[in-house]
Amino acid sequence: MAQPHSNLSPMRRVWKNYGQLASLLILPLAWFAIIYVGSLIALLIYGFYRLDEFSGLVVYELGLDNFLAIFSPAYFAVVMRSFLMAVAVTAASVIMGFPLAWYIVRYTQGWRRLVLFLLVSLPLWSSYLVRLYIWKLLLAKEGIVAWIFTALHLENLLDAILSIPVIGGSSLSFSLIGTFLVFLYMWFPFMVIPMMAALQRIPHNFLEASEDLGGSTWQTLRYIIIPLAVPGIAAGSIFTFSLTLGDYIIPQVIGNSSYFLGQVIYVQQGTSGNIPFAAAFTLVPIVIIGIYLWFVRRLGAFDAI
Repeated sequence: MAQPHSNLSPMRRVWKNYGQLASLLILPLAWFAIIYVGSLIALLIYGFYRLDEFSGLVVYELGLDNFLAIFSPAYFAVVMRSFLMAVAVTAASVIMGFPLAWYIVRYTQGWRRLVLFLLVSLPLWSSYLVRLYIWKLLLAKEGIVAWIFTALHLENLLDAILSIPVIGGSSLSFSLIGTFLVFLYMWFPFMVIPMMAALQRIPHNFLEASEDLGGSTWQTLRYIIIPLAVPGIAAGSIFTFSLTLGDYIIPQVIGNSSYFLGQVIYVQQGTSGNIPFAAAFTLVPIVIIGIYLWFVRRLGAFDAI
């Protein structure tokens, strides 16, 4: 039986395959170019315009005023606050998630592993807003968290925590500590699941070889487990970092009056109507996440997604 394209030369066969591939990709690539790349270009261009302070209308004259305003003390503090919160949530997710992922992968099987996996992913089963407002009730001054501290006679400890400058507040629901806790709860599964996938791929004979060669538990962890788990950690950090950096609903419901990146963009394009500055400010998280993606790509993050 004759093989398909057997009468075609190798070069023509290659070009035919490329043509078929191009016909399949042209529509999604066109959609990506127009909707995504086109929107980014429009944002960049609009960021160079300005808003007339008296008429409230957009003045279509190119300038750098909006981009320079980003480096003013008030807005630069928002950028740093959002960046540090994203780093803190990512670091806490790694520290808390790595032992859990290792335990699930190495010490559970069958239904036990399934139950633990379901418990990890359980927060993703309900609505984002439902989970958020439940946490607002839990962290309120009369909420269950404050009640637990009181029942354990640790109310002085809670007051001391809430009295910490910058991150404290009148209650956990009105403090950056509460904002951090809710961010951590929301995005924690996105860190654990990629780490589980990475740890699952570590061959068991690597661990046995380390033990046979006299390696201690710490040496095995440092030189074998963690290096092989780095792609999974980096992949999970993409989600925790980017989702924290761009979220504006959680800081609006949980926390003090400190603004984050998403809130500034929301207020500028909504309440203030300053769309040019909102467009310029939108590029800040895009640039930060772009740099972060370049960094984690070097760690092999995309190989673990």
